Amino acid sequence: MIRGAAGRGDPCSAAFLLDFCGSALRGSIEPPARAARQTAAVLHPGAGASRFPDGASLTPAGAAFVNGVSSHIVELDDLHNPSTFHPAAPIIPAVLAAAEVEDASGKDVLRAIVLGYEIGIRIAEAVNPTHYRFWHPTGTCGTFGAAAGVAAILGLDVRQTADALGSAGTQASGLWAFIDEGAMSKHLHPGRAAENGLTAAYLARAGFTGAHRILESPRGFVAATTDGGTAEIALRKLGAPFAIVENGFKVHACCGHTHTAVDLAIECRERLQLNDIQRLRVGTYQAAVDVAGIETPSSAYEARFSLKFAVAVGVLDGAARITSFTDERVHDQRVMNLIERIDVAVDGEIDSRYPLEWGCRMEVEDARGELYVSQATHPRGMPANPLSDDELHEKYLTLASEAIDADDASRLAQRIWLLPEGNARLFVSELSTTMAVR
Repeated sequence: MIRGAAGRGDPCSAAFLLDFCGSALRGSIEPPARAARQTAAVLHPGAGASRFPDGASLTPAGAAFVNGVSSHIVELDDLHNPSTFHPAAPIIPAVLAAAEVEDASGKDVLRAIVLGYEIGIRIAEAVNPTHYRFWHPTGTCGTFGAAAGVAAILGLDVRQTADALGSAGTQASGLWAFIDEGAMSKHLHPGRAAENGLTAAYLARAGFTGAHRILESPRGFVAATTDGGTAEIALRKLGAPFAIVENGFKVHACCGHTHTAVDLAIECRERLQLNDIQRLRVGTYQAAVDVAGIETPSSAYEARFSLKFAVAVGVLDGAARITSFTDERVHDQRVMNLIERIDVAVDGEIDSRYPLEWGCRMEVEDARGELYVSQATHPRGMPANPLSDDELHEKYLTLASEAIDADDASRLAQRIWLLPEGNARLFVSELSTTMAVR
């Protein structure tokens, strides 16, 4: 976990806010984000909160929606592996929108992020892994997390917070069908979760009631979206420790289920020449095959959900950057030739340890028939295999500088680390004035 900001407030929540801003700013220049902004301008015109990347004003719900969509596009937003949940994308946009309206302090924002992560992640752990077969936790559990974070900003009492969570749960949604067609719905999920969680908390403040037993009711969220899940799991680790310290950062611009394999592919590149690779065998867990099992992608979107493609570019490029996943690259003959030499299969031992471990075993056979074997249990960026402060900062600057001026991106990073000493509305206002689209 990033510790370099110790003494300047909560280093965990500030680090994830920085990471969120990088992903959201870079995602904001992509077509799905442009579509979200156009839609919000019609459905949510008004003032109150700021959208990425231009700082234009929308209603708080509109800003939460747009910024939530933007943050989940380039596949580099944060990830909690045990729950298979991306918490920043639905939670931080809702918290920032509420904080801007309510004139909250910087410390209030960081505290709200911690609490939103806690609720969203613990509920996601309670329903995983059977929930994940049909439901996208970033959309479903993210709605709870967004409501909890905004409830903290609003200072809701216990009953009001229960009302907010009840209203959040009845709106929670997000199905995996998008992956079959490469649809943009994946990006929609955190946008709607942020908007709906924000709405649920404000409704609760106004006296609107929600189901207090939304999790454990026989007709509640857990019963409806899992196979034998139990709400009590969400309470076992509540606040001990806070879930945010278990959260991680994504390094590669593709589905998280490919990351451990990509790490090993990059290591392979450092040991063998491309022409020496005769076969490359990837052993992984079932969920990775289910979600990232596209054999021959036909678009940049599909490439991000193809283990074979991600491994191939890891070997060829020594990285899996945004530029590694383009519509042009899926027709690159060097990539296609290497994909033909890659085999992917479920490894029973690795699968038995998922989701606590996102492991991978890689066997590379060279032209002489010699076998090189490597294995890892956690991808880079996760708490068990962490990034350094410098690596996180470089990731943020690389992403943010493609959407806003590089000097402004650096100043924004400084403001984030100083947020505990400042005011959230002024922080977002200053952010808005510096967001000049290239």
